[in-house]
Amino acid sequence: MHKTTGNGQRLLSTLEQLLAIESTSLKSALNQASDLLVSAINADKIDAFLFDPSNQTLVAVGTSNTPMGIRQHEIGMDRLPLANDGPEVQIFTTGGSYHTGQADKDPEVLVGYTKGLGVRSMIVVPLEVSGERRGVVQACSSSRDAFSEEDLNFLGAVSHWVGAITHRAELTERIAQEAAVQARQVIADELVMVLAHDLRNYITPILGRLSLISTRAHREGREPDIEDAEAATRSVRRLNTLVTDLLDVARLDQGIFALSRQPMDLVPLLRETVGVVHTGKLDTILRAPDELRVDADPQRIKQALENLIANALRHSPKGVPIVIDVASEKRDDGKWATIDVCDEGQGIAPELMPRLFTRFAPGPGSTGLGLGLYLARSIAEAHGGTLTATSTPGQGTTFKLSLPML
Repeated sequence: MHKTTGNGQRLLSTLEQLLAIESTSLKSALNQASDLLVSAINADKIDAFLFDPSNQTLVAVGTSNTPMGIRQHEIGMDRLPLANDGPEVQIFTTGGSYHTGQADKDPEVLVGYTKGLGVRSMIVVPLEVSGERRGVVQACSSSRDAFSEEDLNFLGAVSHWVGAITHRAELTERIAQEAAVQARQVIADELVMVLAHDLRNYITPILGRLSLISTRAHREGREPDIEDAEAATRSVRRLNTLVTDLLDVARLDQGIFALSRQPMDLVPLLRETVGVVHTGKLDTILRAPDELRVDADPQRIKQALENLIANALRHSPKGVPIVIDVASEKRDDGKWATIDVCDEGQGIAPELMPRLFTRFAPGPGSTGLGLGLYLARSIAEAHGGTLTATSTPGQGTTFKLSLPML
């Protein structure tokens, strides 16, 4: 039976202590690991450097709480740009390891270490996290020939466990951040829904009062008052639509978004919707067959179409109509009714496409809350259909609403 060597005992003891580290902060976890290693290897400083791709720099996320470690941060040697080269950068870039007992005689070692910190001995080994080289672990001493080959092998072995600690801490941080974001989202959603319900209670009597004012103004021939009442009514109705959208979002989240489906013809519904939404004779061009029957909720489909058409009108250049093409399409799973709403606007930037249909994600130039497209897609999916978008920057956008035909 083989006896455990001194180096093996040191390794096992260190690993036990490393595995006992519990922290929700990456910096705290790597600081604790550095403090453990500085004692195990009898160094003046231990660092766990991680690569920051945003500025191409190795950053000492974890550093031992020792005089040399504190001094390193004071003189700015805790950040090593790749452009400055040095053993740390070379090991991070190529792998391998670095070991010297006379750092002041090696021209590759940065002057900040040899003169600023008085480093004479140094070990650098790669730091891998989940199989990816993410940085380096560095040990420094002010004494010459302070580290042996055993120390080099020891640091190389424990660096794998430092990588595991890094991975665990990063996962813990990410989970905590996601939980905080989700909690804030829940609170915000509840607040918005409470406000939406309260607003609904005020909107109806306001509309009623405006109707009375408009009626009296017509009867008495007061044209300026008629125009003001109609303008105010339009504004309140837009607010009412916004409140309705907010409440529908809440119903979707709670799984109580109800549909009243019935056999219906899409074409007359489209003509009616276009008539309600458009603002001028050249706003829309509708190309549709005589009939296109689906099983759907007319009010919900109209709501989706209003959002799509209004969105296209907002982004279409002045004087250029949007085009609505209605057709039937045969697919492997049956016949589908398709409605293409096309505009010739500036299009949608590729980076915005992934969140185009998410709620509270208004696009460029939008003045709303970013609910229209989210609701339109949700309504399509509630009917077993789809809503997709294709766009080329500078050449317009097409939204395709697809619904199963009867």
